[in-house]
Amino acid sequence: MIEPTEQRIALGPLTLAAQSWGDPAASPLLAVHGWLDNAASFAKLAPLLATRFHVIALDLPGHGHADHLPAGTHYHFPDYVRVVLAAADVLKLQRFALLGHSLGAGVASLTAAAAPARIEQLYLIEGLGPLGDDGTQTLARFRKALAAPAASDKSLRRFRDIDQAVSARAIASGLRAELARPIVERGLRQTDDGWHWRSDPRLTRPTAIRLAETQIHALLAGITAPTSLLLARPSTPYLPDTMMRGRATCVPHIDIESMDGGHHLHLEHPQAVAAWMLQHIAPQASTLA
Repeated sequence: MIEPTEQRIALGPLTLAAQSWGDPAASPLLAVHGWLDNAASFAKLAPLLATRFHVIALDLPGHGHADHLPAGTHYHFPDYVRVVLAAADVLKLQRFALLGHSLGAGVASLTAAAAPARIEQLYLIEGLGPLGDDGTQTLARFRKALAAPAASDKSLRRFRDIDQAVSARAIASGLRAELARPIVERGLRQTDDGWHWRSDPRLTRPTAIRLAETQIHALLAGITAPTSLLLARPSTPYLPDTMMRGRATCVPHIDIESMDGGHHLHLEHPQAVAAWMLQHIAPQASTLA
């Protein structure tokens, strides 16, 4: 297995972390992980892509080894898009392929919509756009978020050892323990009283406002890159097939496939996901390799 190279990416007062695989001279592929995951989410997939791409997997703010946002600030979806584009600037990636899983797929989608000239190819696993709002829970969600006490930002759970944390994550996510381990190991820090999650506790606070589904459709229509979407079968409850198919109709150049498995397809079936990605390389991207 190819071991990743660790990177720090300074974005003014905020510093991100990243892991990279492959030849830096190869075509760049920027990878964006899911909520409460980190760059190690791609630990099994990235080495299989490293013969074709220089894979750079980011730790988003508040996740993994990246900085947390300053006190008094909050995590907003559009800011993740700004961070991805700023990281690409620092890495001197003028044009690149983009891979996202779950939250990262939503971020990647809107990044491609925001800067279409920079995205060579878009690969999405279990996500197309952010979680939306049909209006039925808008007021209740808004009140809940604004009423959330500061106490909800207390430190996350303590574990006696890494194995206990792996077991907890496996139960919570449905992932087998050996598949959850890379994410967990990168997502922990050791203190005198045990092991704690590195993730910013504020990431678990409820979101006050979500985009309406009509707004998400309008944004997805701005994606011009060849797009490949991979969905789990059976569908994930918060990614219903009807909604995802409706969103896909907004993207001009998109291919949709399904694969048996859970939400973390790239951890469960890395070889199959790598094959899916490599077979969907756009002709213009191939000529640049």
